[in-house]
Amino acid sequence: MTSTLRYSVLRRTCCLCTVGQVVYTLPEAEEVLGVTPRADEVYLLRQIKEHDQVEVYDVITYRLQRRLTVPDLLGFSDMTSCEHYRCVYVADRIVECIHRLDVQGAATRWAMNDKPAGLSVNAAHNVLVTCPDVRKIKEFSSHGDLVRELTLPDDVIKPCHAIQTRSGEFIVCHGDVVDAVHRVCKMSVDGDDIVQSHGGQPGSDTGQYNVPVHLAVDNNESVFVVDVFNRRVTLLSPTLGYIRQVVSYDDLKGQPSRLYLDTQRRRLYVTDNEWNYDEEDDYTAGRVVVFSV
Repeated sequence: MTSTLRYSVLRRTCCLCTVGQVVYTLPEAEEVLGVTPRADEVYLLRQIKEHDQVEVYDVITYRLQRRLTVPDLLGFSDMTSCEHYRCVYVADRIVECIHRLDVQGAATRWAMNDKPAGLSVNAAHNVLVTCPDVRKIKEFSSHGDLVRELTLPDDVIKPCHAIQTRSGEFIVCHGDVVDAVHRVCKMSVDGDDIVQSHGGQPGSDTGQYNVPVHLAVDNNESVFVVDVFNRRVTLLSPTLGYIRQVVSYDDLKGQPSRLYLDTQRRRLYVTDNEWNYDEEDDYTAGRVVVFSV
């Protein structure tokens, strides 16, 4: 191995082994159900029924810029963005639709005919919608034309989120509270076969999850996994081998449920919501913690 190549490998390894550091915490208010950077801004989706639901912050100063209303938004479950089409997408599990919000704030939507959960955008700039109840990934154009839908194998129970790699394979996380298997899987390009997986029986060990619910993939195709009830974010290699915890239990006040990786700035946005088990049995406060990775 040449000295240049050895340095490149060591540099990449050191980057992966660096523990995420808290850069900033966005303001605490109602529960946060989605977060996504777009251009020079960060969009937050909050559980606010009487007011504007989307808060927009500056990506550098983290100052609030404006609030946006998504008409008839009732049961939001996730948010993502697309730089190519300069828009933001919001999943609505009650209306069973996807809302599209452009940079001017104009909102449109299209029907899903199934309850949507996680959202992502692939290399073709299409929207991938994960539908847990029917074990499907549905791919739509930016304006809601159905491109294709994939049905996942029977043992991929309650898939929460899916991301498509540059090679066309899918990274999928699955497993709800009552399910026997909680894991992250790499699926074939047609979604029929599991190529690699990480996890299994739910638990708290390094090779286990307790509701893996959301994913992000970096430029090297390493995978970040939100683990709700273990209160952590786990980093996996492109072949789904365990590397380390990026965010640990002590880094958060409550439970993480969504994340977004800004690969350009190396910032990881993690939602952090507190649950009141004693009185209201509901989320009582939410924030977004920004980590450098």
